[in-house]
Amino acid sequence: MNDIPDIPDVEELARLLPEPVAPELPRRAHDLHRERLMRLIDQDGRDHRAHQDSQDRRDRQDSQGRRGRRGSAAPAAVRWPVLRRPAVLLPAAGVAVAGALTAALALGPPPVRSGTAEAGTPAGPPAAEVVLDRASTVALATDTDPVGEDSFVYVRSMVREADLTSGKPVLGPLHQREVWRSQRPGRVTVPGHIRENGEMSRMNAEFGDTGGTPVGVNRPTYRWLAELPREPAALLRRLRELTPVEDGQEQDQAVFEQIGYLVGEQVMPPETAAALYRAAARIPGVRSAADASDATGRHGVGIVRDDTRSGERSEWVFGKDSSFLGSRTYLSRDTALGPAGTLLSADAVQERGVVAEAGDRPS
Repeated sequence: MNDIPDIPDVEELARLLPEPVAPELPRRAHDLHRERLMRLIDQDGRDHRAHQDSQDRRDRQDSQGRRGRRGSAAPAAVRWPVLRRPAVLLPAAGVAVAGALTAALALGPPPVRSGTAEAGTPAGPPAAEVVLDRASTVALATDTDPVGEDSFVYVRSMVREADLTSGKPVLGPLHQREVWRSQRPGRVTVPGHIRENGEMSRMNAEFGDTGGTPVGVNRPTYRWLAELPREPAALLRRLRELTPVEDGQEQDQAVFEQIGYLVGEQVMPPETAAALYRAAARIPGVRSAADASDATGRHGVGIVRDDTRSGERSEWVFGKDSSFLGSRTYLSRDTALGPAGTLLSADAVQERGVVAEAGDRPS
């Protein structure tokens, strides 16, 4: 018989291994990963309950069929709950969970729950909540310096807009637009300045605001944005309270477009940007599109919502790195304005920054 060498015990092997090192994550990233984990657990709970309800209906039908054939009901089979993923205990620091989730994101997106694909069929676009969750993560990792009250937020974009004065949209040429938004607190009669087609003009106070336009949803400053709720549900409730709704427009559409305006033409704290994307994922009717393009033709994944009243579709475009590229609005069905697909407006964000004076550009 061959001699079998001694095998060291588990404790001895463990002493030979290096000490595990927990990855360091910012607090805000840990909070985001924790919320994502909670959403996954909640989704599994809903899927399990739906599966149980479906199985109960089938059992009742089978039981009724057996009674009809034999005159008596057979005893129901005992079913044990199915756990799709092992239970996870959240450690006090949350480092292990955050690290595992970060690794999972690096390996690829989670499966899309909104539909199924046949074998050999190309997969559809990621679900809207997945796209917006990625955008939230990218926004959270983007550091921005606080904006002083004496400075201006600068945004340069390429835009196309339709003139509706004739009753039919007449699309103008693609051109550059530069915007300087005042960060002054209180009411201001000049909220900012715009340079378009080589001409510099000032933004006027809102119609009827003879004393100037106050800070708020129609004049969002960095400080005002920083004070918005960070919890998505609370933020969405707040935006529904503040966002004006045009005649013939759905409230959810108005809020969706308001979020698009905020993330497209503002500079804000990373936590606020992340919360806005997560709040948008909670708006009914928001979905993803496989291919979308901004005003300059840059392609990416789209996040869209249709206003069933007006027949208009608002679309945000995100690049491969999940950064916000731009947006556009077009008709989703035939209306008095024109046929489906008619472009009403489009923009492509080129540069953002903070400057000391209106007219200055970031160095």
